[in-house]
Amino acid sequence: MPTLREARSEYQSCIESCQDCAAKCAFCLDACLEEPAMARCARLCRDCEAICQLCTRYMAAGSEFAVDLCDLCAEVCDQCAEECARHEQDHCQECAEACRRCASECRTMAT
Repeated sequence: MPTLREARSEYQSCIESCQDCAAKCAFCLDACLEEPAMARCARLCRDCEAICQLCTRYMAAGSEFAVDLCDLCAEVCDQCAEECARHEQDHCQECAEACRRCASECRTMAT
């Protein structure tokens, strides 16, 4: 198992992508709650924000489960990106982009 310093260094790019994705999902979630037709988008943003935050904590701690969690995080980010991309609102488009970046970083970490 890597030391904490090694884990932070090894996962830094993925940690940053997860943090950015969580922030964009939180903003999108709040905005989507204003519109009942966007309930699925809001739910996926909630789930994506939560797993990105958890993934960040596991990577920062050098957890032996970080790689497995990154794999799941990539799947959740893909679903969130797909849903957000369907909506033309700027917050949804920005969220979709952040989710795609995060999914890519998490897949890199998982392999």
